[in-house]
Amino acid sequence: VQLQASGGGLAQPGGSLRLSCAASGFTLDDGVIGWFRQAPGKERELVASITGRGSTNYADSVKGRFTISRDNVKNTVYLQMNSLKPEDTGVYYCNTSPPEKPWSQGTLVTVSS
Repeated sequence: VQLQASGGGLAQPGGSLRLSCAASGFTLDDGVIGWFRQAPGKERELVASITGRGSTNYADSVKGRFTISRDNVKNTVYLQMNSLKPEDTGVYYCNTSPPEKPWSQGTLVTVSS
């Protein structure tokens, strides 16, 4: 079982990135999937989640800027990040919410001019 995040990189403030979470050995539409972020020197936090029925929830810090979505055919969950801010910098992971699967390597997002 693995949930692998990808799509990170360097973005300028105000820019956009789209992250992907691909699952293997696990069907994403079976439960709640979350995107988590760990900023340098901080605890890992949940920033967005989506249920099997498509209901979404966001941390206040990303509400209105990030959009989580899922493609059950591709068994993939996405995180569209717009209007990026330097404080969005960190390693992004996907997992069930609450997290029950092994953590993958994550994908690094750096927002800097």
